[in-house]
Amino acid sequence: MSSTQVVKRQGAPDARGPAGNGGGGVTWLGRWAERAALPVAWLVLFIVFAVLSPDRFLSMGNVSNILGSQSILFMLALAALLPSMVGDIDLSLGGVGGLAAIAIAVLNVNHGVPITLACLVAVGIGAVCGALNALFVVRFNTGPFIMTLGTGTFFTGLIFWVANSTTIVGVAPELSEWTYLRSLLGVPVQFFYCLLIMLAIWYVATYTPLGVRALFVGQSREVAVLSGIKADRIRWGAFVLAGVIAALAGVLYVGTTGSAGPTSVDTFLLPAYAAIFLGATSIQPGRFNALGTGIAVLFLATGVAGLQLLGAQDYAQQLFYGAALVLAVTISRYLRRT
Repeated sequence: MSSTQVVKRQGAPDARGPAGNGGGGVTWLGRWAERAALPVAWLVLFIVFAVLSPDRFLSMGNVSNILGSQSILFMLALAALLPSMVGDIDLSLGGVGGLAAIAIAVLNVNHGVPITLACLVAVGIGAVCGALNALFVVRFNTGPFIMTLGTGTFFTGLIFWVANSTTIVGVAPELSEWTYLRSLLGVPVQFFYCLLIMLAIWYVATYTPLGVRALFVGQSREVAVLSGIKADRIRWGAFVLAGVIAALAGVLYVGTTGSAGPTSVDTFLLPAYAAIFLGATSIQPGRFNALGTGIAVLFLATGVAGLQLLGAQDYAQQLFYGAALVLAVTISRYLRRT
């Protein structure tokens, strides 16, 4: 008997509906309206800014900026998505990405390490950080919120120590060539790196036994364990992979800016969580999902770019991210209980 059949017999939520009820009481039109709400909202937002500022907003340069400059946010959101899908949360990912970024800069600029090797070391650091989070959260059964907040603060302290509280510039330009400067269809190639990872997460979560097990661990961990699913192993994997992808966000940051500082990636953590909660309101409402997260990133990036073109002050970006997070959490929690 498959793990899916066992979990259903134990009374776990059915995978067909947004909150495990198969969409009972809701017409197919209503379900499709829920799934398409965010893409439609993104399209409306795009049209509004296109009407208000057609010359600048519809330019290829602006489209390239929307898709390319937000790749760091996109990658960090995909990192945050993985623990969230299995019922955890990782607030250390900004620190992990920042630690990876500063490791690349220090190794390459200060010690002459080839940029490829420096990036591999940075990804390894991300994996170690993810394993450390899993050790405390999963092995010692502590609350992921407070524990990853603590490890994230620790990682940030390491960044300031390693960087000597300064921004390190002069990273080898080859990294920028393979991330931000090289383009495909007029868009920086780093956006397509994020797109590939998003599609890989979507495929695994949707079409593989591992994805089914992760779904049930996220929806009902106790029932998953009773059904023979190794929930702790799946949670370990989510934390470690989240650390690796957060480190890749650090790589993209260094490639985009050619430098790294103490707060390089940490500022992207709030909008990253806004994206995954906003994404949980669409495509598969009530569930954290990769396609919804990708659309949410584009929605946030479009909103910020449009506000900037209209001359909004810097605080408008924070207002937009904060409001999006509040609304996204409220709506996604409601859908998960419906």
